[in-house]
Amino acid sequence: MVYHGIMTSKELKTWRIKKGYSQIELADILGVTNQTIFRWENDKRSIPSFLALALECVERKGDEKKKREMKKRKGVKK
Repeated sequence: MVYHGIMTSKELKTWRIKKGYSQIELADILGVTNQTIFRWENDKRSIPSFLALALECVERKGDEKKKREMKKRKGVKK
């Protein structure tokens, strides 16, 4: 995901849902309150310009975690 400029509230909500995060989970990862996520998604508060970059990092970390979990599963014999 590459965003030029500020991420919109709709883009944020779409990203969060597509990646399977609740507002509470995403808030915990980003170190903000779930109310902050709610406000960003509902245009009650401006989305910071760095958020797209932060979400890109979250996405990469999630992908790495999934790969590690898959390797562990393949290594376990039934």
